[in-house]
Amino acid sequence: MKLDHLVYAAPDLAAAVEDVARLTGVRPLPGGSHVGMGSRNHLLGLGGAAFLEVIGPDPEQPDPAGPRPFGIDDLTEPGLVGWAVATDDLDETIDRARAAGYDPGPPTEMSRRRPGGELLQWRLTAPRTGPVPFIIDWGDTPHPARELPVVRLLSFEAVHPEPEAVRKDLSALGGELNVREGARPALVARLEGPNGPVTLS
Repeated sequence: MKLDHLVYAAPDLAAAVEDVARLTGVRPLPGGSHVGMGSRNHLLGLGGAAFLEVIGPDPEQPDPAGPRPFGIDDLTEPGLVGWAVATDDLDETIDRARAAGYDPGPPTEMSRRRPGGELLQWRLTAPRTGPVPFIIDWGDTPHPARELPVVRLLSFEAVHPEPEAVRKDLSALGGELNVREGARPALVARLEGPNGPVTLS
């Protein structure tokens, strides 16, 4: 189970993209719209098959029937809110996690079109916020990180009032993450681009 992507969510997508570009010195590329969910993303590579997803409301879509993913509707400022791990067999990974005492939820199918029209399709467990990741399986779809500009991921860790509980869930998933004790849950990533090291949290 390897890091697939970090989720940086914002109430204003355009402003968040500008912030990330200014901080890192590299501009995230347009990803596409999540039709029916009211969201859109931009992507920035983190090296290898990993990327930073900058996600926010899509002004070209009507308001969705339900809440946007990752708590976007309740955000007052951008922040690192979640992360995903990759698997080649989503169903088996879900079964294994449940057998180990953690239920990541049922698999669902999603898709989006790149600006050039190419359709990307994948399966995942429900997108969630916090230190325990959701799981994604890209299937036959080429991984989005392959065509992205890249900044270097220096470190990634979580903060939580009950780190042992988080470590237990991570172990059931087969994922690894440094989790340290702190008053409030948080995710912290250090990146390095042309403008030097920067911290997102």
